[in-house]
Amino acid sequence: MGILQNKIDFVVFVSVAMANPNGDPLNGNSPRTDYNGLGEISDVCVKRKLRNRMQDLGQAVFVQSADRCNDGCGSLSERAAAVLGKAKEFKDSDAYAQKACETWLDVRSFGQVFAFKDTKGMSIGVRGPVSVHQGVSLSPVQVEDMQITKSVNGEASDKPRSSDTMGMKHFVRFGFYKIKGSINVQLAKKTGFTEEDAEVLKECLRTLFVNDASSARPDGSMEVVKLYWFRHNCEEGQYSSAKVHRSVQAELTVSDTLPVCAEDYQITLEPLDGLNPEILDGI
Repeated sequence: MGILQNKIDFVVFVSVAMANPNGDPLNGNSPRTDYNGLGEISDVCVKRKLRNRMQDLGQAVFVQSADRCNDGCGSLSERAAAVLGKAKEFKDSDAYAQKACETWLDVRSFGQVFAFKDTKGMSIGVRGPVSVHQGVSLSPVQVEDMQITKSVNGEASDKPRSSDTMGMKHFVRFGFYKIKGSINVQLAKKTGFTEEDAEVLKECLRTLFVNDASSARPDGSMEVVKLYWFRHNCEEGQYSSAKVHRSVQAELTVSDTLPVCAEDYQITLEPLDGLNPEILDGI
């Protein structure tokens, strides 16, 4: 497949039940919320999950988390040097950036800044065509705290010490989140982002929480409910991304109780002349 030729917008609806979708390190790792009580999932968190899924699908990824490292490199600079060699070996920064884009899917998707010791004291930046908004819940979320205890001491001690040291877990009882994003054709041409790459990204979005289970996010607690994939008929797009994203809404259908499941929301699609999305169920 060749370089992407048509602008793409996408909207993803995600349900969260009894889980912490994205902890805030400045608030004791409690689920992120705004001042109105709406739940938030940072764009960085979404991209981390997308990178993990890219790896699962056999794609080369530059920004690997420590627990998913598959090449033995302990840092980004080490990975860049091992694969690309020294920056001084390239005739210019554009050649270095081009090689990086050819090598790693996440670089040609999201972009990357290469600011390592061997880059001759300068930063080599790549602007990626894929932009992802932070996820925001459609209704205020109910954040709950659970006090937990340890059944055994982590370290031996000469002093008597109870094994029931207190700890806390934080979770959202239920939340329904909307995540938006776009793929820019002009930037895709610069990084070499292809039609095949777009298909990989679509599958990553559809299966966003596969292999993502943890104590904070038990298997089945987070689910992609629907993915709306808008493929325009031109490079610039038939409509602005903002208008496309607004065309997909979800309304709460219960008024006397708090929402407890995805079925408590009705997703509606405002028709846009000449632009019909591909609608996919998530996994």
